[in-house]
Amino acid sequence: MEFTFLPLALILFASVFQGTFGLGMKFMAPLKWEAWWIVHATVAMLVFPLAWALIVSPDLFAIILSAPPRALLIGMLFGFLWGIGGIMFGKSIPYIGISLTYGIVMGTCSAVGSIIPLLQIENATDMAAFPWIIAGVGIMLVGVAITAYAGILKDRMQEEKVKRNLKLGLTIALVSGVLSALLNVGFFNAQPVAEVAQEHGVVVRNSSLSAWVVVLFGAYIMNAGYSLILLVRNKSWSSFRTPASGKAYLWSVVAGLCWFGALGVYGQGATLMGKWVP
Repeated sequence: MEFTFLPLALILFASVFQGTFGLGMKFMAPLKWEAWWIVHATVAMLVFPLAWALIVSPDLFAIILSAPPRALLIGMLFGFLWGIGGIMFGKSIPYIGISLTYGIVMGTCSAVGSIIPLLQIENATDMAAFPWIIAGVGIMLVGVAITAYAGILKDRMQEEKVKRNLKLGLTIALVSGVLSALLNVGFFNAQPVAEVAQEHGVVVRNSSLSAWVVVLFGAYIMNAGYSLILLVRNKSWSSFRTPASGKAYLWSVVAGLCWFGALGVYGQGATLMGKWVP
């Protein structure tokens, strides 16, 4: 039963977290974007993943040090590149709103993030699941096209300045979607870390957390680094002491917990679902 219903249930549950974490971005004020983001990134990409992984894998650091260096480097590299897409996700929201951003980024990300790892599998086209995956990707891309077209229709009803912002926002969101797919590519290429975790006695379902720690370390370097650059350039360190900012801090933390909650649970489901691959 664990390998039939549980993987699907975990992935569906992860989608709930993934679909709700962005709501926290509506409550950034009165913090500056860079102040809110660095708190969010620290919780989502560093503190929560490490804490969860250490709970289920007490030998986490030994596992990482024992893993193939290539898996570590590629995992962190794709995590870093994904970090650029994550920054662009946050930047596109002020231009086109959270609904359009979500639809375009998540649809593009899911499609590209499914295809690239699939093509890295030897004889992938011979798999029984291949046509179903391609069909699912096609449906997602249709959804992206419909969402983008909705933005174009909205564009026609706006003033010229808003039109320019909408076009820029759509472009940023599309690029963000492609780069955001690299998180899943990094996770796929960091699977040797999860295999080492299993050799250390970590149960299969939890072994993916070790891989996430590696990938998200690269992502955190990008996100935290960019936030620090903005804090210095904009001289916005004082934003951390802004009065009545408790709600913004709370949502930053909650959004971080929901964000990695989605990845952590997804990783468990994906690891178990690997048992289904013929």
